[in-house]
Amino acid sequence: MSARLPLFLRGLCRPPRPPGPPLRLQAPGRASSSGRGGGGGGGEGLLGQRRLQDAQAGNSRGQGSRVPSARDSIVREVLQNSKEVLSLLQEKNPAFKPVLAIIQAGDDNLMQEINQNLAEEAGLNITHICLPPDSSEDEIIDEILKINEDTRVHGLALQISENSFSNKVLNALKPEKDVDGVTDVNLGRLVRGDAHECYVSPVARAVVELLEKSGVNLDGKKVLVIGAHGSLEAALQCLFQRRGSMTMSSQWKTPQLQSKLHEADIAVVGSPKPEDIPLSWIQPGTTVLNCSHDFLSGRLGCGSLGVHFNGLIAEDDVSLLAAALRIQNMVSSGRRWLREQQHARWRLHCLKLQPLSPVPSDLEISRAQTPKAVDVLAKEIGLLADEIEIYGRSKAKVRLSLLERLKDQADGKYVLVAGITPTPLGEGKSTVTVGLVQALTAHLNINSFACLRQPSQGPTFGVKGGAAGGGYAQVIPMEEFNLHLTGDIHAITAANNLLAAAIDTRILHENTQTDKALYNRLVPLVNGVREFSSIQLARLKKLGINKTDPSTLTEEEMSKFARLNIEPSTITWQRVLDTNDRFLRKMTIGQAHTEKGYSRQAQFDIAVASEIMAVLALTDSLTDMKERLGRMVVASDKNGQPVTAEDLGVTGALTVLMKDAIKPNLMQTLEGTPVFVHAGPFANIAHGNSSVLADKIALKLVGEEGFVVTEAGFGADIGMEKFFNIKCRASGLVPNVVVLVATVRALKMHGGGPSVTAGVPLKKEYTEENIQLVADGCCNLQKQIQIAQLFGVPVVVALNVFKTDTRAEIDLVCELAKRAGAFDAVPCYHWSVGGKGSIDLARAVREAAGQGSRFRFLYDLQLPIVEKIRTIAQAVYGAKDIELSPEAQSKIDRYTQQGFGNLPICMAKTHLSLSHQPDKKGVPRDFILPISDVRASIGAGFIYPLVGTMSTMPGLPTRPCFYDIDLDTETEQVKGLF
Repeated sequence: MSARLPLFLRGLCRPPRPPGPPLRLQAPGRASSSGRGGGGGGGEGLLGQRRLQDAQAGNSRGQGSRVPSARDSIVREVLQNSKEVLSLLQEKNPAFKPVLAIIQAGDDNLMQEINQNLAEEAGLNITHICLPPDSSEDEIIDEILKINEDTRVHGLALQISENSFSNKVLNALKPEKDVDGVTDVNLGRLVRGDAHECYVSPVARAVVELLEKSGVNLDGKKVLVIGAHGSLEAALQCLFQRRGSMTMSSQWKTPQLQSKLHEADIAVVGSPKPEDIPLSWIQPGTTVLNCSHDFLSGRLGCGSLGVHFNGLIAEDDVSLLAAALRIQNMVSSGRRWLREQQHARWRLHCLKLQPLSPVPSDLEISRAQTPKAVDVLAKEIGLLADEIEIYGRSKAKVRLSLLERLKDQADGKYVLVAGITPTPLGEGKSTVTVGLVQALTAHLNINSFACLRQPSQGPTFGVKGGAAGGGYAQVIPMEEFNLHLTGDIHAITAANNLLAAAIDTRILHENTQTDKALYNRLVPLVNGVREFSSIQLARLKKLGINKTDPSTLTEEEMSKFARLNIEPSTITWQRVLDTNDRFLRKMTIGQAHTEKGYSRQAQFDIAVASEIMAVLALTDSLTDMKERLGRMVVASDKNGQPVTAEDLGVTGALTVLMKDAIKPNLMQTLEGTPVFVHAGPFANIAHGNSSVLADKIALKLVGEEGFVVTEAGFGADIGMEKFFNIKCRASGLVPNVVVLVATVRALKMHGGGPSVTAGVPLKKEYTEENIQLVADGCCNLQKQIQIAQLFGVPVVVALNVFKTDTRAEIDLVCELAKRAGAFDAVPCYHWSVGGKGSIDLARAVREAAGQGSRFRFLYDLQLPIVEKIRTIAQAVYGAKDIELSPEAQSKIDRYTQQGFGNLPICMAKTHLSLSHQPDKKGVPRDFILPISDVRASIGAGFIYPLVGTMSTMPGLPTRPCFYDIDLDTETEQVKGLF
């Protein structure tokens, strides 16, 4: 097999092993027949050997000597059918190759050869897991459970002693992988007459087909099954009865055995004949089939029949045909597996809502709903058991291997939720996002996925509160969503600060050591050997030093290798903390005497402003993330050249800290629809979108007719612009629809309404009808629609309705939005009633997606940095021009000289206005946009200009949210989150 299975597997056709722990045997790629069959391989070689054996035994077989040719014909026909079906499957899925796993407990290698040759003939892969003969029931079950969960194995057979076939062992097999038809589920379906929905025992089928192909008419015949047990006995009885036969069963020690044998037209021997049972009991002319080997292993019993009868005698005939029919079952299993991978409407059990009026608090609503177990949700949306890592009961990480499994799956429709320029009154983008997917999936039965950012702990305990949505459109459990989640932000914090420590430590050691001492410490002598690490070899290559032996470097080369010569004034990498703390905005580090006088001014940023967060949000694989982390520029050296994380030797360690954070987090909405929560860069100081990986995985899971709804931070001028120009460039994904969120209250503020203070009751302008304020404020909505149209994507306006909004105000907003070019404008009520309140929005989005997108980027990456900044300022913000500070111009010149001029632009700007002045609402005009500084996130892949005065560390207000947050120590329930 091309992919490594979770068991240690070795090649087949090895000598029997001594007792000991389980030995895994594997035939990589197509099974090989070398060293065993002599001459030809595959089914032809095996059949050739069998014909030779049959010819040698011909004198003693009587009429049985005619059997091999009939048997060979049947086997050949079965194999040919399997090959043709598999070939058709592989035309559409070239990389597909079914894999059969066989768990063997014992030293019998006969069936290894049979299965191996037939698998090669049909074009399958085969894997053997060899256990000691005395393996316990639990040891066998343990191996079965591992194979059950291996998505690369499509069928599982047991080659163990008859004594080991307990119900517990047999029913440990997954019915969909049970190609021998031994589980109760498959037997039950066979008995009910649902043979097309189950796997039928290959041995039982082989018995019946050998009889029918040999011209035996089974209708009305008396069939005696002797010495068979369990699933084989049940399958034989069922198949014979379906063909009109009268079926009897008997064990060898049954007193009436002789009389039953006298009556039988056909005898099927299912276990070795005791020596005290005379062959004369079998009447001449009786057709006898011998399955007396272990019915799965193919090992012949000691009492093999060998007397002349007028009927058919088949000993190894059954085992050979059974092996071929098992291959046929394998192909059927592969076909079913492929069908399951194709897009299908989810069988999602949606959770029912019972909305209350007045609407309770978000936390009360969240706590009143019991979420589904996350593994149940995962199975409903098509995730396999080994593709999730469960955190508690309601959260799970999803492994990136899913993308490889679904790489041929068509993507669903891609919807972005953005908003008008934010106000303190809130617009509810997260609420609209959740309400939309609840409407699509729970009410319109359309596969849909919400992809949200993970909220920072800073705003959660500061002024904004949580970000799980609100009312009856939120992600649950809300407290788990808002607090810690699965620790991704903590991982980012640890990785960021490790890199920060590495920078200052390297400067300290370079300042206090000679070249030789520094080199000897960087490449230490360990057990008498001095070696470069992998990342150090990469640095040597970058420096043009083509040496691998540390002792061969010249003094000049050692100095060049050991010294980064970081210029402290150019350090752009800051330490981070996921707490709003204004007193960390500027500080002095290195004041302890142990730092030997090396100190400098530094600062802390909020954790979600770290470039590592942006890397996480934009990466598309673990390999890509590692490369991006290594490319992160932290400073310049004294010659003006960039110094990277790779130069500091910390790339591998950063990747280790981030290896789990890269996996998206699966949660659910109040109505039980799936949500990915992954990455959380701010939109005003970073690019403000959830992860590319979450979107890509979700687009595969929903299928071609499904929808993925993702959210961009703040207004369309910030989050949406960055989504298009940065995220879509990184992902290669093309959006189908933009949903632009507005509220009547926020539009009133943009129309000149009075200021709003947190904790103070709203003035009457916001609670009473005021058509003029609404009309004046719609200029901002119209501007944001125009911004979306710059990118060629249809816009649907979602008006988030509050109970104080009047019908006249709602109708006015919708009418003006359509006049401005919106595809549609729809009032939404999900906050008060859940997805039911956004059905009209869902229908509008579905219709808009069908219109097609003419997506285009706003600017060419090859433009100079200044021109790209100017394009955004003028086309998006409406600025007259830009004004660069000397510092900004100097940085632009440096980044251009360093080769970073062709990166996209990520504007760091206030979110409260289209301009750089937060108090300028509506649509400011004729302003000059000041660019105070320019920084580079080379690993993330963008240049970010700072507009005016932008803080990257928020502060706490006079009365932070933490005053209301508490824990009930009896129930351990969180109180006060919103």
